[in-house]
Amino acid sequence: MMAQSRRTSKTSLIAVAQMKSTNDKEHNLDQVRTITERGKAKDAQFIFFPECCDFVGSHREETMRLSEPLTGPLVQQYKRLAREHNVWLSFGGIHESIIDSGDSEEQVQRIFNTHIVIDNTGELVASYRKLHMFNVVTPEFRFRESDTVQSGASVMAPIESPIGRIGLQICYDVRFPEVSTILRKRGAEILTYPSAFAVSTGRAHWEVLLRARAIENQCFVLAAAQIGFHNKKRESYGHAMVVNPWGTILAEADPTLDLDVVYAELDYAKLDSVRANMPCFEHRRDDVYNLTALKDLRYTSDSTKREEYRFGSFLIEPETIFYESEHCFAFTNIRCVVPGHVLVTTKRPAARLPDLTPPEINDFFQVVCKVQKAAERLYDATSSTITVQDGPDAGQTVFHVHCHVMPRHVGDFPENDQIYGELNRHDKEPERPRRPVAEMAAEASRYRAKLFQLGL
Repeated sequence: MMAQSRRTSKTSLIAVAQMKSTNDKEHNLDQVRTITERGKAKDAQFIFFPECCDFVGSHREETMRLSEPLTGPLVQQYKRLAREHNVWLSFGGIHESIIDSGDSEEQVQRIFNTHIVIDNTGELVASYRKLHMFNVVTPEFRFRESDTVQSGASVMAPIESPIGRIGLQICYDVRFPEVSTILRKRGAEILTYPSAFAVSTGRAHWEVLLRARAIENQCFVLAAAQIGFHNKKRESYGHAMVVNPWGTILAEADPTLDLDVVYAELDYAKLDSVRANMPCFEHRRDDVYNLTALKDLRYTSDSTKREEYRFGSFLIEPETIFYESEHCFAFTNIRCVVPGHVLVTTKRPAARLPDLTPPEINDFFQVVCKVQKAAERLYDATSSTITVQDGPDAGQTVFHVHCHVMPRHVGDFPENDQIYGELNRHDKEPERPRRPVAEMAAEASRYRAKLFQLGL
């Protein structure tokens, strides 16, 4: 396994960049090339770039115009760079453009601030959309990121890499410690905060926040940074930084340089000793307080490591699972009452809704709503039947909490409520064969794509 092979080397050399992006994308790409060449010359295994490494727009309309999808030419250049230099690259925040028809025929452009990771073969192995929008008013400046950028919808599980398990975050996310704690609980050894931090808040909080996230989670913290004036209205603090799990600053970029690269060895013997000597996460009172978060394994770099999940006594084929949260998962159906009919169930095999804990209930219905939205978009529906058969007298035959999500259309049944009779019969009729796994997997792939497109 990657994590095990990483530990055999004891240390991993990484490079963290400081740069000054403008609205000149080609100039910014030249900086990325220079930094990559410097990192490779030092034999860094992984190079980390800051937020807005693609560009910093002067105004909203320019940002919308310069943004690209992840399939666009800029990401292709990034992939080529990683492949040619045989190095992993983290681009800590690029402007991801998605064109969506929405609920009408009019096309709508949406922008996400997306952290992507590309491996040394040039494959895009992870993409995380920034959760928290920087909408603030201070005595020094006013900034509303949400005027241009849409927030992401899920916490992404840590990804496996040659240097360890990495939790992906972006800039303002550093002020929300709950997420970093969730990432640590899910196995993160490294937390990333690529940033374009404002100068006034940077002077006050940059180092304090980064060291706090490292200390409380006993993780390495890597924070690539933008620096200097990007345009007349926007300036970034710089001070790209690497912090170890004890809170010690291992490296910090020169605040007088518009382009700098710092290097650090991630000593996992130090991480192991900190966690062993002060086992804070063993001391957490999960019986008194806890954290719940959603994740979607579409974003992980190793989908083959999915846990084995069952629905009642049935083992669910991994390729038919299209969404996963902390407590639930959604999968395609072996027999459908209507096209697009899918199921959401809990990981813990609770028999009925009242058997669920409050976090499980909250998670369950959040996932149901997300799946419903994707189903209606995917099957061009404006309505859905959402039903839980809770108990044998309600038609429950698999005694494991689950919800049926069925997109509806005008006239799909002569009488609307006939769907419930069909639902009661759909898994009992021998003349209705189960669908091939390949067909179910193909539908799951379409659901995954639609969820991603919708930012869910």
